[in-house]
Amino acid sequence: MNVAANPNDLSDVIAADKANVWHHLVQHAMFETTDPKIIVEGKGIRVWDATGREMIDAVSGGVWTVNVGYGRERIANAVRDQLVKMNYFAGAAGSIPGALFAQKLIEKMPGMSRVYYSNSGSEANEKAYKMIRQIAHKKYGGVKHKILFRERDYHGTTIAALASGGQPERAAHYGPFPAGFVQVPHCLEYRKQWDVADYGRRAADAIEEVILREGPETVGGLVLEPITAGGGVIVPPEGYWPRVQEICEKYDILLHIDEVVCGMGRTGEWFGYQNFGVKPDIVTMAKGLASGYAAISCTVTTERVFDMFKDDASDPLGYFRDISTFGGCTAGPAAALENMAILEEENLLANTKERGAQLMARLEALKAKYPIVGDVRGMGLFQGVELVADRETREPLDEKIVAKVVAAVGARGVMIGMTNRSLPGLNNTLCLSPGLIVTAAEIDTIAEAIDGALEEISATL
Repeated sequence: MNVAANPNDLSDVIAADKANVWHHLVQHAMFETTDPKIIVEGKGIRVWDATGREMIDAVSGGVWTVNVGYGRERIANAVRDQLVKMNYFAGAAGSIPGALFAQKLIEKMPGMSRVYYSNSGSEANEKAYKMIRQIAHKKYGGVKHKILFRERDYHGTTIAALASGGQPERAAHYGPFPAGFVQVPHCLEYRKQWDVADYGRRAADAIEEVILREGPETVGGLVLEPITAGGGVIVPPEGYWPRVQEICEKYDILLHIDEVVCGMGRTGEWFGYQNFGVKPDIVTMAKGLASGYAAISCTVTTERVFDMFKDDASDPLGYFRDISTFGGCTAGPAAALENMAILEEENLLANTKERGAQLMARLEALKAKYPIVGDVRGMGLFQGVELVADRETREPLDEKIVAKVVAAVGARGVMIGMTNRSLPGLNNTLCLSPGLIVTAAEIDTIAEAIDGALEEISATL
């Protein structure tokens, strides 16, 4: 192992990164003239890069993941202890942390009963799709195989997950896609598609219209984010979710809720769907499940769904014939157990609601102050600020200018995000998701950085 003579000199690390690492979501041409960002250390909701610069991370690891913050020794120790004792065995067998975390998780999810482990949100959603497809063959002669998804929603990076994603820029150049995934309209009232009073119900009715067009006998599943994340931080309007539930029950469609972003307290409840009284058939989760301390995802089902795969033990194709190699890792559930304990012991769901209300108030004040702020929305510590060129027409602000706002916030010591490669012409929403441990003072610092950035950029328009 090569060790630098000066442990504070990371030039060799930066050189190795530039020469060998292929980063996510980055155009690498920029690294011909500048260095990649190397994050060296984190503590609480603060991180330090290779230059020694300290930043408040208001996006929880860049992608809504580090819910309980950085530097949690108890999680690291739990993972280390588990790995020494038993690091892995294929998921056909069980493990102590796997059994114990599944039990704890189901306690937080009334109506759900079974946990299937894998290692990423994309994979968890793939498992759900396979369950829906296999049920179609077992019960409906393969006819009831179509899976509906919503415009603007995102469900992962695999080919099937992209086929079920409502973000065309994410999917561009990756087709052709598998058949049987059908889009339904989004429900963002700020960019309304129908001029009606009860917008939530009307947006849900649009799902029924697609079902009737496709044929109810062909539709087996509906996958939705409880709150749309990368498509613009969209909380469905009042009346939407009850109508969605009614539609799924009416046409015998499995309701699959993708909680990869919203799960584990991000909205102030254990899961986003629990804010709306929804009773899903399948729930998928990853990201905050272990706050990034280990790779883990779960596909959770009701007993009714589970029972469909053991109704005929004599059928060699009847059980769920799926495997996830790294779903057998014990590090994930060991980390998730400690992560959940921290959320409970530190009362972080309550903190999420309190600090979320504070953040929303600060963002609403910025909306009143700056004409380029068109809409503020979100729930808990999951919030978005849609920027516009014209508040009256709601013309989206050019994404290059939105990126300048993000950079100006960063120059003030705070990392925030923005909708990125989602919808052409609509990558104009600032995204905020600080760790659930964030303090009142840190919320103020985040808001002040955004305030200063909006003032700076507004002066150039």
